[in-house]
Amino acid sequence: MDGSPYQNVFDIMQGVSINIFVKKKKSPMQYIQDIKQILAQARQKTYQAINSAMVEAYWKIGERIVLEEQNGKDRAEYGKQIVQTLSAQLSTEFGKGFSERSLRKYRQFYLTFPDVKIWPTLSAKLQWSHFELIMRVPQKNAQQYYLQEAAEQMWSVRTLERNISTLYYQRLLSSQIKEPVINEMEEKTKQLQQDAFEFIKNPTVLEFLNLPTNLGYTEAQLEKALIDNLQKFILELGKGFAFVERQQHIKTETADFYIDLVFYNYILKCFVIIELKTHAITHQDIGQLDMYVRMYNDLKKQKEDNPTIGILLCTETDKTIAKYSVLAENNNLFATKYIDYLPTEQQLIDEIENQKLLLKLHADNE
Repeated sequence: MDGSPYQNVFDIMQGVSINIFVKKKKSPMQYIQDIKQILAQARQKTYQAINSAMVEAYWKIGERIVLEEQNGKDRAEYGKQIVQTLSAQLSTEFGKGFSERSLRKYRQFYLTFPDVKIWPTLSAKLQWSHFELIMRVPQKNAQQYYLQEAAEQMWSVRTLERNISTLYYQRLLSSQIKEPVINEMEEKTKQLQQDAFEFIKNPTVLEFLNLPTNLGYTEAQLEKALIDNLQKFILELGKGFAFVERQQHIKTETADFYIDLVFYNYILKCFVIIELKTHAITHQDIGQLDMYVRMYNDLKKQKEDNPTIGILLCTETDKTIAKYSVLAENNNLFATKYIDYLPTEQQLIDEIENQKLLLKLHADNE
């Protein structure tokens, strides 16, 4: 058939038949995609199982607390004692996640959604954090709307939080033409939609499973190395420092935070928290540290403790800035008493610069 007018047609038809065969036949690497799909589906089932069990448990705990309270003569005082006692018992046996504040949330969960038919159908799609947000919405109609929409549209927690804070439901009700409102919401929350499998990093899930939540999630080698050595450096000062925790998890009503290093100084009788940033100091960093100090005084400090001290370390290529932060009304206390026991700014600068130099030399030799 060489040179015949049918040769090109034959070649074309042969190519088509080969292409058809290839399309029908699975790629040798297709099994990898199949396995990925299996794992993805398994993770999704795991998510639904953990989430459903967690939400169900919290609702039932809330129900049991309310029923027990109703048996008390003086309900207010009796209820307070129930929560305190229960918190102590559960925290001892089951770990974090059962503070008095958390138990009061579970109680409110039951009171907000007493109809057992509401949450089981939604718990496979919504995290506990979704319910926490919706419980703070005062209007019942708005609560029902956010529950249904968050589940059907698969809103992330951050998307739901933004929609509630921007009164999305109320704006929809008052808008004759709803499409622009919906389109604007979808556009502005696009970046807030998270990977569906990131749930396992949720501190609430880890606490429920009694897994450690104080793990460091920083990826920068510099930051990790500096924190490692700062922890050792502070303890070697010999000025009354005792190590408390690293990447300590602090949970508020609305968010989770992680403090880089926490110490207690038994001479000063106060907590000392250290935050490290691998960039030049910013107003946001100072504000964050001030918030941490205030949170710590509110949530962790005991009556006999002095106000918490915060130390902010910011490092860039050529300089390190160390800043101390205490509540405004305690400036004099800091100036006259604390400075003799805390590391000086120059000591902190020298330590960080030494570690940066060691890291650079190590990198150069690799």
